[in-house]
Amino acid sequence: MKKLISVIVLCLFASLVFAQDSNEKPYMVKKFNANQIKNIGVQTSGGGITIEGGSENEAIVEVYIRASNWNGKVDREEIEDRLKNYILTVSQSGSNLECIAKNKSQNMNWKRGLSITFKVFSPKNVNTDLNTSGGGISMKNLKGNLRFHTSGGGLSLAGLSGDVMGKTSGGGISLTNCHDLVDLVTSGGGISAKNSTGTIKLRTSGGGLDLENLKGKINATTSGGGIDADHISGELITSTSGGSIDLNDVGGNIKASTSGGGIHANISTIDSYLNLSASSGNIKVDMPMSKGMDMDIEAQRVSYASLKNFDGEIEKDRIYGKLNGGGAKVRIHAGSGNVSINR
Repeated sequence: MKKLISVIVLCLFASLVFAQDSNEKPYMVKKFNANQIKNIGVQTSGGGITIEGGSENEAIVEVYIRASNWNGKVDREEIEDRLKNYILTVSQSGSNLECIAKNKSQNMNWKRGLSITFKVFSPKNVNTDLNTSGGGISMKNLKGNLRFHTSGGGLSLAGLSGDVMGKTSGGGISLTNCHDLVDLVTSGGGISAKNSTGTIKLRTSGGGLDLENLKGKINATTSGGGIDADHISGELITSTSGGSIDLNDVGGNIKASTSGGGIHANISTIDSYLNLSASSGNIKVDMPMSKGMDMDIEAQRVSYASLKNFDGEIEKDRIYGKLNGGGAKVRIHAGSGNVSINR
């Protein structure tokens, strides 16, 4: 499943922000004093947005314009004629950098529509407010209060920190090397999150979750796909209504549930609790048995390798009692499936 998710993510982000080829020149370039810029606002209805931090002396805004039809190619004269129907602004006011591209009329002829993409090279420490209804958003190497929304593309996020909050209704999400507070939502794609730390909240209604090398408080849910989680530490709360869950080298406090598949879990450590539940699939768990646990395990059939120093009830469909004197709360329930522990 992980390979499938990776392929889907790669396909989503191969054409994430720019439709133009690498040789296309910007329609407009403007430069500003980077030391003065603290806030970046970008609004476009028909193109993507890229913000890349690290330009500490000079901030640069590149504007790319194409026709919004299938091939996107029109000459500069035609672009300038169509721009008469648009408001296009790139300006600085105090500490605010503002980039706006929008139709003057809601009843504009769509055949004369334009895709206007902004690419901004900015300081690292900025706040953002980004909105597009017709393209993806790419953000890299930024720190601050980062807000962004698109209705028609994916989110590609790398090297972000601070308070990060974004949403898309029409694409997948790729997150890597991000930290602190992260809150991301998509209604139309999968989520890949890697090499990140902090309080991370991820939600999708239309794809799988691929989680790798995360540390902190992780809350990741999907209604439409499977979940792969590798090398997670801290707290992991995850659930799906439409797939299986695969946990590998996951430690800390763990809660995972599925209504549409089974669970395979390799648990490295258990802190205060382990809670696994599957409504219609089997659960296979490998976990350390030297820790004190309060065990509540129930399924159609429960099998295990060994239970030493256990005090409680053991039946073919249930284990209930204290292991090693009790301690961490371990609840594993498979409604119509079986549970296997260390076998």
